[in-house]
Amino acid sequence: MNNQKIISLMLFLCICLINYGQEKETNEEGDYVEFNDRNNVVHGVYLGLNMRVGEIMDKDAFMAGLKVAYVANQQFEVGFEGNFLYSEQDIYNTTLSRNEDLIGVYGGLHLEPILFSKSRVNLSFPLLIGAGGVGYIDSNYIDSEHDEELDEDDFDGFVVAEPGINVLFNVSRYLQLEAGIKYRFTSKIDLVPHSIDRVNGFSAGIGIKVGVFNLGRNRYKKKISE
Repeated sequence: MNNQKIISLMLFLCICLINYGQEKETNEEGDYVEFNDRNNVVHGVYLGLNMRVGEIMDKDAFMAGLKVAYVANQQFEVGFEGNFLYSEQDIYNTTLSRNEDLIGVYGGLHLEPILFSKSRVNLSFPLLIGAGGVGYIDSNYIDSEHDEELDEDDFDGFVVAEPGINVLFNVSRYLQLEAGIKYRFTSKIDLVPHSIDRVNGFSAGIGIKVGVFNLGRNRYKKKISE
């Protein structure tokens, strides 16, 4: 998988979303009137799901994530995020006489400052700080007739920092879509065979957030009747 192709695709998607959001705002301009100067403090909370693809040691990797976060005044998110990771490494283990893939989980504190929060399309910079663990699993595990017995010696832990950049598209008060790229930095791991020493790598993907993003919005903003 080519990282440049992934990044180019995500940038194209981001530009399309920004253009659509700007057109939408232009079309809606003038439909509302505010007849007070009340500045509401807006709060929000949501549950998010995302899917990403990327690379680890030049091999395909797939990630799925779940996060719960609080949104402060549509400008900053803080919460918790967990991710599942799988990579088709196909590394040959001479001891067990089989090919193995990489599997793991990681998670921690989720922080995300948001720019252009009053627009339909926002730009944000998510950051995950936490820890996790990875290990090897038989490449043919799904097709195997026998259950694989794993213990703590088959896995190793690491600390992780994963910054990124996202484009957020506000579909409604209760639904938001996101698309972006991230880079995962991890501490060293010690697994046999010693083909991988870190789980670093780019990833790109899309996600959906379901919740309430603007509790406390301006109740004095009303639509102009035709």
